[in-house]
Amino acid sequence: MSSPAAASSPYGSGGGDPIDALLAAGRGGRRAGAVVASAAFGRRAVLKVRHDPKQLVDSAAIPTLFTVLFTYLFGGAISGSTGDYLTRLLPGVLSMSIAIVTMYGGARLAQDVRSGAFDRFRGLPVWRGAFVVGGLLSDAARYLFASTIVVGLGLVMGYRPDGGATGVLAAVALVIAFGLALSLVWAVLALAVRDPAVVLSVANAVLIPLSFASDIFVQPGTMPGWLRAVVRVNPLSHVATAARDLMNGTGGAAGPVGWSLAATAVLVLVCGPVALRLYGRQD
Repeated sequence: MSSPAAASSPYGSGGGDPIDALLAAGRGGRRAGAVVASAAFGRRAVLKVRHDPKQLVDSAAIPTLFTVLFTYLFGGAISGSTGDYLTRLLPGVLSMSIAIVTMYGGARLAQDVRSGAFDRFRGLPVWRGAFVVGGLLSDAARYLFASTIVVGLGLVMGYRPDGGATGVLAAVALVIAFGLALSLVWAVLALAVRDPAVVLSVANAVLIPLSFASDIFVQPGTMPGWLRAVVRVNPLSHVATAARDLMNGTGGAAGPVGWSLAATAVLVLVCGPVALRLYGRQD
């Protein structure tokens, strides 16, 4: 006879729900390790995409829309040719796309808290942080998917990165690391407000201005002085510049890469402990 958890699982019968294995471990008196538990929660989050395909659609649509429209509508006017503009735009769109899709991890977490699934997970004999870390693992998979779309589209449109495969992989790794750190911000918000709609609204209100008040689309030299000051302190500008230097093989990548890694570290050190504390205090 199947367990109630398996019977109510949205993943189908036959042990399809990865959380069933953790429940079985608890009934057997064993405590699942941090790695195993995080992997189980990560697999659960990936499987849930089947019930919310909008996450993958947005991961593909956002970079496609911005890359194609801006390249062919404004590329000639801004850089003289679409090819030259693509070398500037594509690494920036890579950074922006990953930043924007980070909001869905927070919305998923808020939905789990609101639906009561969170209470079920808290009773499992696993490391308490596995639920949050597992969500980040699934986020990394989604960010890698979006990165593949961006780079593949650029190659189809004629972009040839002078930094080669090494530069592209380094840029993708840097952007994904920043995206995972940014996901912790929305995890904190999700655990605080417990409302997916609020998480998405706040994230959009923050990420859209940050995306356009950056050096992703144009050089900041033509902007008013006050806006240039905003662009200079915008962490998304540093990430986009670092990705641009790495992918295009230009000099001076050390500075932007250093600033990007510093911003990533600050987000992790500040938001990570707060997220785990809020997770432990949920009732």
